[in-house]
Amino acid sequence: MKRYIICSILLLGTIQILQAQEKVEDKKALTVSGYVEVYGQYDFSNPKNNVRPGFVYSHHRNNEVNLNLGLIKVNYDTERVRANLALGAGTYMNVNYAEEPATLKNSYEANVGIKISEKHNLWIDAGIFPSHIGFESAISKDCYTLTRSMGAENSPYFETGAKVSYTTEDGKWLLSGLVLNGWQRIQRVDGNSTPAFGHQVTYKPTDKVTLNSSSFMGSDQADSVRRIRYFHHFYGQFQLYDKLVLITGFDIGVEQKQKGSSKYNTWLTPVLIASYKVHDDLAFALRGEYYQDKDGVLIDTGTPHGFQTFGYSFTLDYTVLTNLIWRTEFKKLQSKDAIFVERNAALTKDNMIGITSLALRF
Repeated sequence: MKRYIICSILLLGTIQILQAQEKVEDKKALTVSGYVEVYGQYDFSNPKNNVRPGFVYSHHRNNEVNLNLGLIKVNYDTERVRANLALGAGTYMNVNYAEEPATLKNSYEANVGIKISEKHNLWIDAGIFPSHIGFESAISKDCYTLTRSMGAENSPYFETGAKVSYTTEDGKWLLSGLVLNGWQRIQRVDGNSTPAFGHQVTYKPTDKVTLNSSSFMGSDQADSVRRIRYFHHFYGQFQLYDKLVLITGFDIGVEQKQKGSSKYNTWLTPVLIASYKVHDDLAFALRGEYYQDKDGVLIDTGTPHGFQTFGYSFTLDYTVLTNLIWRTEFKKLQSKDAIFVERNAALTKDNMIGITSLALRF
């Protein structure tokens, strides 16, 4: 009887120790972080409605100080399970989530993943994710320029669905296949019964070179007017010197002119960014880009030549603290047609802005 009591006490003690250890491990696996970016911007066209042109979705308010993006994120990460929940607010959320139901408008990220192989880094994740397309994100602090390129503004910032991803042991290859609800959608378009698909392949031969290929295939309309869209994004990032980074990207997309058609409308955009770190706390970036959408698939101008626009920008960054950055950018856009609205309602081919921001990550 005494032996039974002693064994029971030891077993109970062991269980309590294991439970305490599990709680400690769970606590270590759980992290909370945040991001806040405020900005002030002046569009020299100074439109009366104080908004940037319709193809701009981030930093789109003019002639005022505003919040572009504020985030609170909870991350849970263990050997076999991972999850992310991030709620956002700001002008970025207002514009990009305008078509979503009220209860989802602040859902920046919400996903769960499980590792399905004990020997390999193979995962299945489902939920709302940052887009697998592009080298730019809504979080400006993670990008080399303050504002986003025209290509990034007019391709998905986020997506909803499920994905299978595999990363090699040496970390050089990432392979991913996705099933999605649509082109930057949380909730699928009413009347649409078909899923969209995507892929991503990232190759890092060295720690100084990254090559990426991403795609989207599907429809973002109701079945009655379904037009299939095929889109491919490629970019390369090269650390040429310790202080110099070069990024080159190219997007091309085609979409059926009408349901069942064998004819397609095409759009494309190349971009080149060079970033140079002058000092540990000072850097600048130059960007050149071009966006062509003559048929108005994504940017419909209603003008004779459609959207054909060059863009140039200069960004200056000052790192105030390790987690706080002050950024200033000047950007000019030049279009083939007069598409930019001035304050007196006249149309012009040129548009220029000055913008400054403070971004804090904690």
